[in-house]
Amino acid sequence: MKPNAVITDWSTMSMNDDISYSKIQTLCDPLTVYDLTPYNEDIIVDRVHDAEILLCNKTPITRGVMKRCKNLKYIGLFATGYNNIDIPASREFNITVCNAGEYSTNAVAQHVFAMILNHYSKVETYSSDVQNGKWISSKTFSYFPYSTYELANKTISIVGYGSIGKKVSEIASAFGMRVLIHTRTIPKDCPYEIVSKEDAFKRADILTLHCPLTEQTRELVCKDTLSLMKDTAILINTSRGGTVNEFDLSNALKDGTIAKAYLDVLNYEPMSKDTPLIDAPNVIITPHVAWAALETRNRLMGIVINNLKGFLDGNVINKVN
Repeated sequence: MKPNAVITDWSTMSMNDDISYSKIQTLCDPLTVYDLTPYNEDIIVDRVHDAEILLCNKTPITRGVMKRCKNLKYIGLFATGYNNIDIPASREFNITVCNAGEYSTNAVAQHVFAMILNHYSKVETYSSDVQNGKWISSKTFSYFPYSTYELANKTISIVGYGSIGKKVSEIASAFGMRVLIHTRTIPKDCPYEIVSKEDAFKRADILTLHCPLTEQTRELVCKDTLSLMKDTAILINTSRGGTVNEFDLSNALKDGTIAKAYLDVLNYEPMSKDTPLIDAPNVIITPHVAWAALETRNRLMGIVINNLKGFLDGNVINKVN
C-alpha cells in the first residue's frame, strides 16, 4: 500500500510547469499538491493532517504541526537548508527529515559570473545604448564611452569554500584572476591563498559570499567591513540575505564606499517595499533565482525522489535528524 503524501509549496519548484512531480505520484497515493501554503499553523495542519509523507521547501513545520499531524512519518525537503523544520521536535515525534545537498553548484557559480561579466563588460549598458540609437549616430565605427575591464589579474575574495565557493574559484582561475579564500575551516591542499577576513575585504576587487548563515556570518558585511574595501570594489551575495547588513550596505553605496553591489538574496523574501536597498544607487538585485536553472531543479527533484525511495525501502539517505 502506497503512503498518503502532500506537497505544500510546489510553486517554489516550478512556476510554469517546466518540471513534473509525476515520479512522486508513482510512489505515493494519494498525492495532494498545493502551489503554496500560507505560513499559518492551522492551515498547514488542515492540509497535512492525514499525510504520512510531507514534501516541502520553505513551509514552516513546527512542533505544533508535528504534534497535530499524528500520521506524519517523513519530511522531504526541496532544499539544502532545513531551518524551517523543528528538528528537535522531529526527533521527539520520530519523524525522519531528509534534505537535498549540492544540487545548485553550477547554476549559482554561473549566476555569480553573469553578475561579474555584466559589471566589467557592461553588456547591458551598451545594449541599451544601441537600442536607443547611439551607435547609429556614432562618428566612429566603435562606440565605447563606458570603460570596460579585463577580469585577468583582478582579485576575487571568496568567502566560504564549500562546493559553490570551490566552483567559483575554478572559474575565476580560468579567467586568470587572483583568488583569495576566507573560510572558517582551513581546507587541505587548497591551491589558492587563504586570508583573514580583513584581508579578504581589503584586497578584493570582487568580494563574493558563499557561506552559510550562522551567528558568525550574520551581518558579516557591515559598516566596519565595508569600510575596508576599495571604492572600486563590488560585492556579490548569492548566499543568504542575513549575511549583509542592508542599512550599512545602502549607506556604503550612497556615499561611494564601494562601487556596486549585486544581490540575489535579501533579509526578507519576497522583497519588501521597505528594504533599505530599494532606493540605493549602484545595486542590481535578482529575485533569489541563482539556484533555479532548469537542470538544477531537475537535479534537485531527482535527489528528493531518491531520498523518498530510500525512506520507503528502509535505507534512509541524507537524513538531517
